[in-house]
Amino acid sequence: MSFEMTKGLFKFDFTDQHAILGVPLDAEFNDIRKRYMKIVRRLHSDTCPFENQADKDWANQFLSKVVNPAYNKFSKESDRKEYNLLVTAISKRATKEKEKQQVESAEAKQLARAGNWEETYKTAMSKLADNQYESVEQALEVINQMSELNLVYLLRKENVMIPTGVATPKSEKPPKIESKVVHQTPVVPPTTTNKDSLVEQNCRRAQGFMDSKNYAKAILELREAQKREPKNSKCHAMLAMCYLMQGQGTMAKLEVQKALVSNPEEPMALEVKKKLEQPASGAKAKKGEDKQGGFFASFSNLFGGGKKK
Repeated sequence: MSFEMTKGLFKFDFTDQHAILGVPLDAEFNDIRKRYMKIVRRLHSDTCPFENQADKDWANQFLSKVVNPAYNKFSKESDRKEYNLLVTAISKRATKEKEKQQVESAEAKQLARAGNWEETYKTAMSKLADNQYESVEQALEVINQMSELNLVYLLRKENVMIPTGVATPKSEKPPKIESKVVHQTPVVPPTTTNKDSLVEQNCRRAQGFMDSKNYAKAILELREAQKREPKNSKCHAMLAMCYLMQGQGTMAKLEVQKALVSNPEEPMALEVKKKLEQPASGAKAKKGEDKQGGFFASFSNLFGGGKKK
């Protein structure tokens, strides 16, 4: 099973173990261990509170393939030292490439311009950690947000500022404009049409990637669409098809269920469901999952030692 995290420090072909465990970069091992045990209680099959079986399967896979390896990086002193050296290398690389650094989350942008940035960083990380694994839908997004916070934190330590857009300082007043009688077309308040069009654009781009069998990029487009419209049945159905074609049966089943909740007649979701229920297709999906290997195979080297899938 594949779990894509692509923002913040993950952009450097680096696995941000701190973000996965929801702890700040300067966390002590005892705090890391306490946090890990809390996540285990949340995701382990014996104590997982998720009602949906597909969500429970996802949680169990995520615990074994992502959370446990992350904690293992901190359980031995030698591994911690090695990992900290990698973080230092990432910090230096990000500083050298500061012009390229961009962040998307509101928390990271606030940290980039905060005065008391160290306190702001700790507060933001703690707040995100409170709800990090409350649901399957938000787990990966929260990890991405935390990793963006970690990136900004490292840059702030090096006195590097990330541009977050131009804003008018509070002390300045906007220039006075002379009153003139101008006949203008009335401004129409924004409606959901614009949002819908953006979602459709994401879906069209995703379909193009699917046609060329580039399912990884298709998934990224569909995840962006879901940020704008989380319950869009078409997005869930297309994601289900992508996961099915990659042999990720559990994720495909999860997306099918979400699509059919929003629209029981969603054609592509019904098509994927039919294929998943076929014995041959199910065996193929299972085989595909086994071939995925460990989640960290593609992150075995800091600067691209393994091939990305």
